[in-house]
Amino acid sequence: MFTQADKDFLLRKGITEEQINEQLEHFRQGFPYLQLEAAASVGKGILVPNDTDTENYLKAWEAYKQTDRKIVKFVPASGAASRMFKNMFAFLNAEYDVPQTDFEKDYFAHIHYFAFYKDLNEACLKNEQKDIDTLMKEGQYKAIVANMLEKKGLNYGSLPKGLLKFHRYEEDSRTPLEEHLVEGALYAKGNDNCVHVHFTVSPEHKDLFMQLVNEKAPQYADEYQVTYDITFSIQKPSTDTIAADLSNEPFRVDGKLLFRPGGHGSLIENLNDLDADIVFIKNIDNVVPDKLKDDTVKYKNLIAGVLVSTQAKIFEYLKLLETGQYNHSQLQEIAHFVQHDICCRKQDIFQLEDTDLAIYLKKKLNRPIRVCGMVKNVGEPGGGPFLAYNQDGTVSLQILESTQIDMSDPAKKAMFEKGTHFNPVDLVCGIKNYKGEPFDLPKYVDETTGFISSKSKDGRELKALERPGLWNGAMSDWNTIFVEVPLSTFNPVKTVNDLLRLQHQ
Repeated sequence: MFTQADKDFLLRKGITEEQINEQLEHFRQGFPYLQLEAAASVGKGILVPNDTDTENYLKAWEAYKQTDRKIVKFVPASGAASRMFKNMFAFLNAEYDVPQTDFEKDYFAHIHYFAFYKDLNEACLKNEQKDIDTLMKEGQYKAIVANMLEKKGLNYGSLPKGLLKFHRYEEDSRTPLEEHLVEGALYAKGNDNCVHVHFTVSPEHKDLFMQLVNEKAPQYADEYQVTYDITFSIQKPSTDTIAADLSNEPFRVDGKLLFRPGGHGSLIENLNDLDADIVFIKNIDNVVPDKLKDDTVKYKNLIAGVLVSTQAKIFEYLKLLETGQYNHSQLQEIAHFVQHDICCRKQDIFQLEDTDLAIYLKKKLNRPIRVCGMVKNVGEPGGGPFLAYNQDGTVSLQILESTQIDMSDPAKKAMFEKGTHFNPVDLVCGIKNYKGEPFDLPKYVDETTGFISSKSKDGRELKALERPGLWNGAMSDWNTIFVEVPLSTFNPVKTVNDLLRLQHQ
């Protein structure tokens, strides 16, 4: 099936023939739906700490930050923001010249409120010799949009979200990258006063990110009295997946195999490369201006406190299990903790002999751990929290996308639609074991949780394979805790007009 040229190409990418054959088998067989027990809800998998617990968790995180443990803020920031401007690209290519849709009218009616307005106005003056107001009076709306999207102007249609101006301040405007640097100083500073921030970026944008960091980081370091350690990585070529034709054979362009990026689940490799004890994960576009950061900071501190408090107990239990000097009641206590506190349930757990129970408990406890913020469902797209069956028959907390659920089953569909919460991608992770050794994170991925989508290349249809998502199947075999956080901590920017929402003004 593979020519020598194919084999040489695979070698350069770091992909084996065996991996390709496994991927092609996924195309042929498809991925199984996950078996659900229930949607997670408050009291059934979602924790809502009371005031006393909240205070204790916040204190636990403050105490942890005084240790010499390394805390990293991990921000997936790859890819161009072209989808954010989908409506404006459509306007640029439309047959009409004056705004027609509500989206277009909204954009131009409030154009002065965008943080990039000043830059866009300067681009228009330079390229059109007229300011934005004049161009609008003359009906030259497309000239304004072209200066926003195209290379001659701001080039926002080709830049990643992390480099776009989102928020306006009295002195200047800030990009999401800058807002993440500020956030890092507010909740992820270590006892050495250093803030470690890691961005995953596309290779073509890395220099632009580094340029902005070199320009802005000293300013925030001075303002927040911290030092920054800012690092970057790119999605590894070895995590790309083969494209298939409609017969599930390798898709070729001019005789060469076509590969596609394997989705954000591929970033488990980048996360695995980090030297860190605790890692915060949050999407690049979920940021707010300083005046609204209080809730974000409080609840980041809270979920981190839940994590380090739970992790400390897990480590205590694992050390006890390792000694072998435990009694029956201690095993029962640990089993209750596994069943209740980390919601990893086994139906016949209390029927196991003590020796078998100890082996089972050690296996379930000695895993990476994550605490995920969950917000009440208000109809935003995104994965939801569920109790799902694992391959070993246990039930645990999982974040699932609709593609992983059999929507042809009325009961499963109802479960998904009636879910009370959804995942805003608000995670804090513990990625070292009780001996201080890093977990090998790819070993905890459920490879059966990817999905297949239909795409095209040069007018030809193809099938694309997405790896298990970073906070979905890529963390399937982690210990998981869900904590309710307020909607005020979730402010994504999916379209340019989202920047007109009050949360971004």
